Amino acid sequence: MKITILGCGTSTGVPMVGCKCPVCSSDDPRDNRTRASLLICYNGHTVLVDTSTDLREQALRQRIDRIDAVLFSHTHADHVNGIDDLRGFHFIHKKIIPCFASRATLDTLQNGFSYIFDENQSSGYTPLLSPNEISSPFELFGQIITPIPLQHGRTISFGYRIGNFAYLTDCSAIPEPSLELLQGLELLVIDGLRWTEHPFHFNITGAIAAARMMHSPHTILTHLTHQIAYSERNKLPPGFELAYDGMEFDLS
Repeated sequence: MKITILGCGTSTGVPMVGCKCPVCSSDDPRDNRTRASLLICYNGHTVLVDTSTDLREQALRQRIDRIDAVLFSHTHADHVNGIDDLRGFHFIHKKIIPCFASRATLDTLQNGFSYIFDENQSSGYTPLLSPNEISSPFELFGQIITPIPLQHGRTISFGYRIGNFAYLTDCSAIPEPSLELLQGLELLVIDGLRWTEHPFHFNITGAIAAARMMHSPHTILTHLTHQIAYSERNKLPPGFELAYDGMEFDLS
């Protein structure tokens, strides 16, 4: 299984529009962060987590030529507003892509992007996605995918576990039942927004504490703001890293 962090930035991306801070002005390419998303490749299939606002840029950069399924974490704009960029893949393989999400997330997506899901002869659009509601583990291309409910401020988002890997973006707390689903990981990618606290996201200290409750031996912090430079990775304890766009892992 190959894991690629397509984007590790927060909702503004980094550099942030109009900002001239040291991180936004950095010459280190690892400080350039597109909006958060992930690619998982296994058994000859490619699964995308979230249609980031920057999906087209990410797909071109990583030379992605097909998407076989999409997992949605929640409906905040930075995680869904690249949904139209799935059209390019449809032009190539002519298939409607299955997507998976909670009922609440699907309802919001289908209301906001009805043309993505429904045939509309007057518009000329062809459906791109077929919706699948999930609330418990399900099989996808020979792997069990486990949705992980997460607290994201006052709302709920989904993380996902596949084998010994888990991706937990956009979370401020992990409910006890979800923690039980996250034991025995080999690799964890988790929201670690910045050093200071935030009401809707783990800060770095909170993400480290959460990862330790999961006993994760290797943890990557993602959804990073311009308030943290990649060079600050040396401040992290052993077993922890900062994400960067294009970061890859191969897991057995």
